[in-house]
Amino acid sequence: MESPFRTRVKICCISSLSEARLAIQLGADALGLVGQMPSGPGVVQDDLAAQIVNATPPPIATFMLTSETTLDAIIAHQQRVGANTIQLVDAVAPKSTPNYRTHCLQ
Repeated sequence: MESPFRTRVKICCISSLSEARLAIQLGADALGLVGQMPSGPGVVQDDLAAQIVNATPPPIATFMLTSETTLDAIIAHQQRVGANTIQLVDAVAPKSTPNYRTHCLQ
């Protein structure tokens, strides 16, 4: 029996417009853009990430991976990049958690 769900593929660590175009051409459903991290590979500067987001056609999703841990810093990072999805990669202060949905959906 065929599954009613479709597998979606996110290509992470996109670091240039040409990589983004290639990932989309090869069928990616989403692009991952890695922001400043305490360690690890794949970091892209916010201005380049914003250019990639602006060049990405719908319905391709753009994920902004952020290590920010406060609501204000996460929102500021998303506004600089413009990605349509936020992926938190670090522990977030529990007191901030209830406010995310309210602030991010405005």
